[in-house]
Amino acid sequence: QVQLVESGGGLVQAGGSLRLSCAASGRTFSGYAMGWFRQAPGKEREFVAAISWSGGSTYYADSVKDRFTISRDNAKNTVYLQMNSLKPEDTAAYYCAAKSGSLGSLYRNPRLYDYWGQGTQVTVSS
Repeated sequence: QVQLVESGGGLVQAGGSLRLSCAASGRTFSGYAMGWFRQAPGKEREFVAAISWSGGSTYYADSVKDRFTISRDNAKNTVYLQMNSLKPEDTAAYYCAAKSGSLGSLYRNPRLYDYWGQGTQVTVSS
């Protein structure tokens, strides 16, 4: 079992920045690839970013590329999502997720992830 707890969400003006954190406990964190997803009201959960267990590979949705950065610190059992140049359309609940083993080519599919956090709300005002 892996427990995930997100933090760092909040209300920010357009153009601002936030850094989300996801703290993991339980099984060896470094054995899991990690992802960030988001879900806005009335919409499906969508992929935001993913990072391999080593941190050597990262992937982003086109909508956040060049604005968001995913990183991890295996010594602290934590994954981060640095969000810059935020837009109102980034407003959503953000979830981190853990996937055992490698990411593979289907890292955008939330069904492939084994554990999920409870989410943290990000609201971007215009």
